[in-house]
Amino acid sequence: MDTMKLQKRAPMSAMLDPKIVLPAIRASFAKLDPRLMVKNPVMFVVEVVAALTTVIFLRDLVTGGVNLGFTFQIVVWLWFTVLFANFAEAVAEGRGKAQADSLRKTRTESQAKLLNGAGHDFKLVPGTSLKVGDLVLVEAGDTIPSDGEVIEGVASVNEAAITGESAPVIRESGGDRSAVTGGTQVLSDWIRVRITAAQGSTFIDRMIKLVEGAERAKTPNEIALNILLAGLTIIFVFATVTIPSYAAYAGGSISVIVLVALFVTLIPTTIGALLSAIGIAGMDRLVRFNVLAMSGRAVEAAGDVDTLLLDKTGTITLGNRQATAFRPVRGVTEQELADAAQLASLADETPEGRSIVVLAKEKYGIRGRDMAELGATFIPFTAQTRMSGVDAGGSSVRKGAVDAMLNYVGGGAPTAVASGNTARAIQPAALSEIGREIQTIADEVSKSGGTPLAVAKDGRLLGIIQLKDIVKGGIRERFAELRRMGIRTIMITGDNPMTAAAIAAEAGVDDFLAQATPEDKLKLIRDEQAKGKLVAMCGDGTNDAPALAQADVGVAMNTGTQAAREAGNMVDLDSNPTKLIEVVEIGKQLLMTRGALTTFSIANDVAKYFAIIPAMFLAFYPQLNVLNVMNLSSPQSAILSAIIFNALIIVGLIPLALKGVAYRAVGAGALLRRNLLIYGLGGIVIPFIGIKAIDLVVVALHLA
Repeated sequence: MDTMKLQKRAPMSAMLDPKIVLPAIRASFAKLDPRLMVKNPVMFVVEVVAALTTVIFLRDLVTGGVNLGFTFQIVVWLWFTVLFANFAEAVAEGRGKAQADSLRKTRTESQAKLLNGAGHDFKLVPGTSLKVGDLVLVEAGDTIPSDGEVIEGVASVNEAAITGESAPVIRESGGDRSAVTGGTQVLSDWIRVRITAAQGSTFIDRMIKLVEGAERAKTPNEIALNILLAGLTIIFVFATVTIPSYAAYAGGSISVIVLVALFVTLIPTTIGALLSAIGIAGMDRLVRFNVLAMSGRAVEAAGDVDTLLLDKTGTITLGNRQATAFRPVRGVTEQELADAAQLASLADETPEGRSIVVLAKEKYGIRGRDMAELGATFIPFTAQTRMSGVDAGGSSVRKGAVDAMLNYVGGGAPTAVASGNTARAIQPAALSEIGREIQTIADEVSKSGGTPLAVAKDGRLLGIIQLKDIVKGGIRERFAELRRMGIRTIMITGDNPMTAAAIAAEAGVDDFLAQATPEDKLKLIRDEQAKGKLVAMCGDGTNDAPALAQADVGVAMNTGTQAAREAGNMVDLDSNPTKLIEVVEIGKQLLMTRGALTTFSIANDVAKYFAIIPAMFLAFYPQLNVLNVMNLSSPQSAILSAIIFNALIIVGLIPLALKGVAYRAVGAGALLRRNLLIYGLGGIVIPFIGIKAIDLVVVALHLA
């Protein structure tokens, strides 16, 4: 909510902030370069006619022409029209440059600990001298010198410089949390990092270029709208050219200055002036939500998304499975199972292993024991055995996958085990009964969305540890909001269908794809796109990269791998998959703002046409007096008032262009009716009021 309030206040603060406004004023003049102006056809035409009228004014000034005061005012307001358009664009760019300046502060000329070999021997080198493939050691207090991938170690990292969040994050080798960003700081422990980006092409460097707008290209909608505006401009060229013929037919004449002024007031200068600012502001609003868009095209596509695909692990869920319960078999207490499970996990440094130790301590008061004092030998997990544990004091404790543990316990002759004060042998039939009970508990855990781990001590199955990939808080409500916006959500996971169904039900997604391979994800996206739907994909792993690249909107989590971040066309710096709601809203807001201002601009031009033409031709055709509803004082007053209004309305609409039209979850038909009612009707009414008010001032000051 605070972020939303900040985002809503930002446009007005940008208009008042001297750090943005003063450079924007200077940039307004720099943008008069025709090579830059030609990118905006409408305003380029205005600049050309402004230059033409300037030449005519200077000629008349030298030769002693008439109406020099009127001509001078027209020239001034024509140039103001161009400058105000440039100012709108410069303010929008200025906010991005302010973001870029703060990012530059994260780049330090720190020394990097370049490793000489496999050990910890290093030499200090400038961070700017690092090359792709170099190995560096980053210890507590050090700044990570460049983008890279953790290949050894685990550490907590402060990424506040990138995300704005003060809470540190864990970065470790392997998995989807191995990517690190240059400019962030290691707070504890150490990591060995392989450099993956050359200087000048790091993540922060790309961010700086993007937020400054250096790589912003026009979107298809912008191009289409520019073509429409150019077409309307050409139409009004012909319309204006024919006016002298009507005047001559009535026995009069109209000066070039008046024709130029009339032409500028009639062409769609309002939307033409603000079009670029709207696009830049849309990308800037994403930056304020800590989402980096690689292109305006992606922002627009987000506004029309139909289907959202989300990777489960690390996106919908926290990513690390946590122990949530101990489920013993009959004849075994929870305390006994918890004690054995903790003993088997004391040397297990995986998140799952650490969570088992913590749960046993918190729920049953079982304190961790020292492996050395126990004389214990740790048995590490392997892909072949799919189990781990310890051998200590003649006792053997194991935990692992249920089928692997059943094979382990039932794979030999009957084993003598201790049960209370009586030693007994578990015969195959009894073992089969325990195995069936273990399998039943494991099925219950799987159906609830958890992962079962079986525990055995001295060949005796004690029960199941229930692991659960925790669904992120509040995500169900967020998915419900996406559903109200008409977006279908699909969870993608490598889990079995039973576990996937349970997680999908808990998270509140509309559908799921279980046991998904990268090829399955690609096929799903292509199938949706073949139906004419726009697809968004959220992911953080290397296996998500192909799908992120195929999707119309690929949102990579900043905590994800380098491959994922480079495949997507957006990066969520907060690594919050539900952020797509804001992304979609901003995309829709961008389209709605452009549509609203286009409606206003066209209605505005129509109103100005019917407001000015009768007053202009009144001297030639007195019959038009009935259409002079505003009772403008004179043709010169009408033209001057219109050209002033034309310039000032651009300034008046800059805050709306930067802030955007408020998003409402309504259909296309309702949205069109709303635009016609508010911006269409407003575009017709406001020029009549504004031009009349300016006309009164012009007459009172004897300006025309």
